[in-house]
Amino acid sequence: MRVAVVGLGLIGGSAALALAEAGHDVLGFDPDPATRDAAAARFPVTGDPAALAATDLAVVAAPFRHLAAVASETLDGYTGLVTDVSSVKAEPARLFARHRFVGGHPMAGKETSGFAAAEPGLFQGRKWVLCLEADTDLGDWTALAALWTSIGAHVVPATAADHDRAAARISHLEHLVAAALVRVADEPLARTLAAGSFRDGTRVAASPTALFTGMCEGNRAELMAALDDLRGELDTARQDLDAFTDRPKSISEWFDRARERRADWPPEPLAAQRIPLTRAALAELGAVGGWLESVESEVARARRPRVKSTS
Repeated sequence: MRVAVVGLGLIGGSAALALAEAGHDVLGFDPDPATRDAAAARFPVTGDPAALAATDLAVVAAPFRHLAAVASETLDGYTGLVTDVSSVKAEPARLFARHRFVGGHPMAGKETSGFAAAEPGLFQGRKWVLCLEADTDLGDWTALAALWTSIGAHVVPATAADHDRAAARISHLEHLVAAALVRVADEPLARTLAAGSFRDGTRVAASPTALFTGMCEGNRAELMAALDDLRGELDTARQDLDAFTDRPKSISEWFDRARERRADWPPEPLAAQRIPLTRAALAELGAVGGWLESVESEVARARRPRVKSTS
């Protein structure tokens, strides 16, 4: 497959490197000459949007705020399949509505950015959401699933709406919380004493600000709902602390519930099984948090997470 990767930062650069290593014909595109120069030693690059017309697939890895320009300018008139890697999915689907588009989001990244941080193994064993809507072309979806599983990713079928709700709770909210933790610890003694808990809880606060703002802009409604849920949990913890003298077990029970749920992550996978590449089978797999590990001609190798009894 001839693949254009539009945007050669951490995610786009890593995708281009992985695809090139897997034997695909890769053409990188980036408006920055320095980035093109760095990538040119690994695969062909261009700064001319017209050169993208000869490819079969365009993987859009531009920052969220640039997606509209990519859709209307860089890929204007592009007839191949288009996918993206944005951490929000509803808005890109709207922006690329005139294209053959299947939204995607690899659940991988680092706090560093740019092509210098890219690595071909970034997606090995990592989940990669592919949006499966009622009007998604199943052939296009399957082709992308085969592509991403070929570089080691585990493809999760989901609608854009379901993705955005989940991402708000397991990624976007964490970025806000990490930034808040840094801000409340902003005093000399606290920063000197900070160790593992602070490091792990604030790691993503070192991410580029553009990444933060893109999440807030593109997934604002779901992020606000997640913040409301977080506020409710913190209010419960505060009430338990306030009543500690009278009800000392309450805060322990609050921590215990969280500890038990955290101990169940990541979910243990069941044995692999083959499922048909039908819309119904894929939707059911995604609904229970399952994923594809490989794609064959008419079936896929899939796994579901083990559901532990709560009794």
